[in-house]
Amino acid sequence: MARTAVGSEPRASEAVAPDTRGRRLPRSLHPVAWWLWALALATAVSRTNNPLLLFLVLAVLGYVITMRRTEAPWARGFKYYLYLALTVVAIRVVFRAVFATGITPHDHFLFALPRIPTPGWYAGIQIGGPVSLEAVLSAATDGLRLACMLCCIGAANTLANPKRALRVLPGALYELGVAVTVSLSVAPQLVQSVQRVHRARRLRAGRTKGLRALRGIVVPVLEDALERSLRLAAAMDSRGYGRAGSATARSRRLTGAFMLSGMCGLCAGAYGLLDATAPAVLGFPALLAGSLLCAAGLRLGGRRVTRTAYRPDPWLAAEWAVAGCGVLSAVVLFAGTGFDAADLNPSIYPLSWPTLPLVPAAAILLAGSAGFLAPPPTPHTPPTPHTPPEPHTPQTPRTPSAPRPAAPRTEEAT
Repeated sequence: MARTAVGSEPRASEAVAPDTRGRRLPRSLHPVAWWLWALALATAVSRTNNPLLLFLVLAVLGYVITMRRTEAPWARGFKYYLYLALTVVAIRVVFRAVFATGITPHDHFLFALPRIPTPGWYAGIQIGGPVSLEAVLSAATDGLRLACMLCCIGAANTLANPKRALRVLPGALYELGVAVTVSLSVAPQLVQSVQRVHRARRLRAGRTKGLRALRGIVVPVLEDALERSLRLAAAMDSRGYGRAGSATARSRRLTGAFMLSGMCGLCAGAYGLLDATAPAVLGFPALLAGSLLCAAGLRLGGRRVTRTAYRPDPWLAAEWAVAGCGVLSAVVLFAGTGFDAADLNPSIYPLSWPTLPLVPAAAILLAGSAGFLAPPPTPHTPPTPHTPPEPHTPQTPRTPSAPRPAAPRTEEAT
């Protein structure tokens, strides 16, 4: 391996080269690769309602995060996304139990809530009444699917730093990219603030727990969020954020028209591809026209933004492998070949144990291969303050002094 100068970072080609024992050196994976992997897995989750596949997705997320997360403070916040996922499932079950839709004679009765009379225009929905096992399981399954999507987004925030993804956006999307980056970094920074406040409370021997400790945690976290917002606003203002530069008003209006028309074309094309009853012109032709208009808008708007990147993140074979395994899992679940489409959404009526389809399960496990396809993360070494050695002052050896003569002892005359 080539040597690097003292105090300099290794190059991208050196960071991925294997060492003498055949192991890959640690490096940070491209953030876009992690986001593509997570969004593709969330897309695959949206196609199924099978609880076995959903639990398999959670297991895959846990494995990949355990293997490839860094030691940064914001990378230890996946458990908070799990808490949020459990809250979503609980809220979905409670709403289904309160706003009941009635049960059939074949349902398994669990309990009954007090019924509140509703007006006639509120027909179809009743508040309270009997609650069945089928209704609870159906609500829990729907909530579990939404919880898995939230965990996929949490995995992307845990594995990738969203601020690094801002450097690869086109120049025309710089302002939009900053807004998206700030919104995506709210959750990791909030987790980091909660951890810092909790650590400070433990150091100060704070023994209050539960709801009584909520005020001592929320107030410092909100104060930290306000200070961080002010620092971000000052940094953006000092760097000239939002300046028009040398772009004319006509160029900005033309860029906005291209982008708006292109986004409308992409939406119409996506609708035409998903809806079989839509006209043929709303399918692939609209999607192609929207893509061309967006590309023209990005090209025209990128001329007024000039940016340079110091040591850009490389996109190598590991990035292709991680993004590809996630996209392939979504394609397999959307294609529906090799398995029965009813296995993705098993019916609760009649109540039966769901089956695990082999092809979708293999596709989800393929997405879990990102845990070893990605290179190991760079170990986080906190900077240690350099203390210069104390100057050595030679000491003069002390010469032993001669013993003092003893004083003559006088005796008193008696």
